[in-house]
Amino acid sequence: MSTQQYITLSQLAAHIQGTIKNAFSRQSSWIVADITSHSFYPAKGYHYFDLVEKDPRTHQLTAKISATAWGNGSLRIRDFEATTGQRFGNDMHVLLQVQVEYHAVYGLKLSMLDIDPSFTIGQLEQQKQATLQRLVTECGDIVQLVPEGYLTRNKKLPLSAVMQKIAVISSPSSAGYQDFMHTLQANAHGYIFHTDNYFTTVQGEANAAQVCAQLQAVEDAGKHYDAVVIIRGGGAQTDLLLFDQYQLGKAVAGFPIPVITGIGHHKNETITDMMAHTATKTPTRAAELIIAHNRQFEDALISIQKQLIIRLQQSVAGKQQQLSALNNAIINRSRDVVIRQKESLIRYNQLIPQQARHLLLKQRNGMIQLSAQVLSKPKQLTASRLQDLSFLRQNIHSFSRKLLQQQQQKLQHHETVVRLMSPTTLLQKGFALVYYQGKLITNATALQSGEDITVQMVDASVQATIHTINSDGNESNI
Repeated sequence: MSTQQYITLSQLAAHIQGTIKNAFSRQSSWIVADITSHSFYPAKGYHYFDLVEKDPRTHQLTAKISATAWGNGSLRIRDFEATTGQRFGNDMHVLLQVQVEYHAVYGLKLSMLDIDPSFTIGQLEQQKQATLQRLVTECGDIVQLVPEGYLTRNKKLPLSAVMQKIAVISSPSSAGYQDFMHTLQANAHGYIFHTDNYFTTVQGEANAAQVCAQLQAVEDAGKHYDAVVIIRGGGAQTDLLLFDQYQLGKAVAGFPIPVITGIGHHKNETITDMMAHTATKTPTRAAELIIAHNRQFEDALISIQKQLIIRLQQSVAGKQQQLSALNNAIINRSRDVVIRQKESLIRYNQLIPQQARHLLLKQRNGMIQLSAQVLSKPKQLTASRLQDLSFLRQNIHSFSRKLLQQQQQKLQHHETVVRLMSPTTLLQKGFALVYYQGKLITNATALQSGEDITVQMVDASVQATIHTINSDGNESNI
């Protein structure tokens, strides 16, 4: 049995290593790939991850190589995070400078030398612009693109003259939340605020739904809030993608209560900032905005108060001058009236005795004349009434005789009519009365053949039996 020629595995690995080293020695390449399986060891500053590429249509893997970053590569990742505000990690699309290496035990790998933050920022900006375009296209009723930027339904809402009842959406452990509350409560003007906390996670792209749920909770609470404040802050400015999500931007744009943001990122303006009523850079700035808004209202009230005081003082001074002038006029006119009335009283004091004597004399003469008339008029009146009574007596006798004659004539007429209509008179004229079962009948509807009836005539009553009944409708012509 022959023995095949062979080499050891380590010899093969060394051959591969030499070949790769000869082919890629002192060479590096810039590649575009997605990061998966990332792990970081802070104590050593080592990053381990896989670089993958997927078919854009089927999403199937077309390439996968393990990669590491330490030393200068790890420092470049730190610079990348500071520049982009994003934590280096899984599902990130990046542009890397790598060097190909091969190890007999660990196999093929790529060593990261550098990373281009502008590529990632460009990718994020493209995603952001796509989301903004989607908001304008799909939510045209609440989001419009205008020359000044994005006009939303939330931006159109008027702010309350004084903002005191505030709903706060933040993380309970956020330093920005603590700054916001401290700034509100320690304001120099002594304003009192009532805040309701709706705590949630405000970091991480996948947590946008939680923030939307808290916005819905604010609306479902049925309370009258002057504003809703969304804040975060403290620590590294990472995971800002949460506030660039479509669902959160749509929720803020159409929210029925003014939304104020203080996300705590100085370099970037998120989609949530663009959709909100008012955007500030930090939670502290958001609190200062609310305080300044209320102070503006107070300043306006103080200004109005000062204007009212000045106008009241001017009005009072003017009225005092008018009252002084009116007082002098009243005094002068009163003095003139008193003088005129005094002169009139002197004249009346002289005229009253004379007029009184004249009037008493006139009344005395009138009483004498009236007394004479009273003594003569009763006799004349009595005689006139006696004549009237005599004439009335004569008329009564005459009218009574005529009335009696008329009444007697009417009685005679009625007597004649009664006699003509009496049954006896009718019987004498040949008519008869028919009785059936003791009752007078006027028609034959109640009679039948074979029944007995009584016929009353003028001189006798006749018992008869009915043989036939003829209803021919003939009537007697009397």
